[in-house]
Amino acid sequence: MRPPVEPGAVRALLERALADPAVAWTFGGYGAALALRRDPGEAAVPLAGRLGWATSRAALAFAPGPGLVPFAYETALGGRDWSHAVALCRPAAACTGVAPGGVTACGPDREAARPQDREAPLFDLGLGLRQARVLLRAADPAAAAILRAACGRAPLADEGLLAALLALPCDRVVLAGPHRAEAAPDGPRLHVLAKLLRLRRTHAATAQIPPGLVPVAHLHPPHPLAGGAPFDRARHDAVQALLAEWGDPALTALKARVAAGEAVGVPATRAGRAVLRVARAQAAWLAEGGAGRPTPSG
Repeated sequence: MRPPVEPGAVRALLERALADPAVAWTFGGYGAALALRRDPGEAAVPLAGRLGWATSRAALAFAPGPGLVPFAYETALGGRDWSHAVALCRPAAACTGVAPGGVTACGPDREAARPQDREAPLFDLGLGLRQARVLLRAADPAAAAILRAACGRAPLADEGLLAALLALPCDRVVLAGPHRAEAAPDGPRLHVLAKLLRLRRTHAATAQIPPGLVPVAHLHPPHPLAGGAPFDRARHDAVQALLAEWGDPALTALKARVAAGEAVGVPATRAGRAVLRVARAQAAWLAEGGAGRPTPSG
């Protein structure tokens, strides 16, 4: 079992990740999430009273204090590829959610990251995520009028309506309790997949989220194979440090056995089998010194 989460350690994790423009973020839930990444050289302004930043295209804001539980994990992909992430979770009891419903007017966005956006009206799309609300912020009067006319209608039951609303020149806003992400119409993309939303899952089955926790956001450190460059050992080591601090201790121990060259049988759990595949792929890269494709291992 992992020890209790210390708020100071969570804050330090967030501060480091927010300061690194190479870290990517997703904010939301299964079927609807904002994907944020700062462009090289993109200026970011820190937020007063919150952990986060705002640019001309997007904003990310976490409320200080306890409440977020990080969980680091890796996912085996096809062949010898893998992904990694640190899920930022809230206790399931805090993620009551709402049933899918109609578009709802929510008044001005008084908590917007940038002061100039705080008078623009918000409209909840009624997508029914357990951990987050997906909204549009309509500074454009014509877009606001269209959203007011859509109030009471259910976008999940009418994908044509959903597509039309998402095409409006509105800011996208995702709220998870006191935490939020924002994107301008020409900024980072809001991914919405109605067929996944209808499943009413909190996360993908391949994500090793512990029981009792619900992910509301993910931070994605740079991958050691990103951009087609040779294997980046420094990036690899940085992710392994995150796994050691915030991951599942049993899975971390399994990877250490593989790294030490120990013969390891097939784990009984799905998560264990996935981590074994990841560990063997990474061991092959490390054995090759990062140059070229790894030699397959048993």
